[in-house]
Amino acid sequence: MLAASVIVGAGTFGSFPRLELVLLLLLTGAVFWIAHVHAHLFGARLAQRPPDLAVVRRVCREEWTIVKAAVPPAVAVGVGPVLGLDVQGGQWLALSVAVTGQVGWSVAAARQAGAPGRLLVMSALVNLVLGLVILASKLWLKR
Repeated sequence: MLAASVIVGAGTFGSFPRLELVLLLLLTGAVFWIAHVHAHLFGARLAQRPPDLAVVRRVCREEWTIVKAAVPPAVAVGVGPVLGLDVQGGQWLALSVAVTGQVGWSVAAARQAGAPGRLLVMSALVNLVLGLVILASKLWLKR
């Protein structure tokens, strides 16, 4: 959802709109990754005891999916010209990739947690609806 929100929120670009959107997606993913790592390491843990290096590495690894989720939409923006898409077409492609990825990540996480089939479907539907809300907001904002 983060990548989709970045794409919708990135209304105006400078001289290099594709490059700027790719960098914005990747940098936002990295900043949110750092924020999540910080929250895990220094939230409740700091009150108990400082985290050791093994804990820091584990948390960094666990939260790395935030950065990984930004890569496919960034790639979609980058390959837009190869597919004959203008900047706006590349944005729509990236937004579609981001929403599809969010649905896929949610199902993968639910499956890894051992959720039954009906919860896998529910997870996919909730994330799809959230993605559609973001898509609708892009359409509404571009009116």
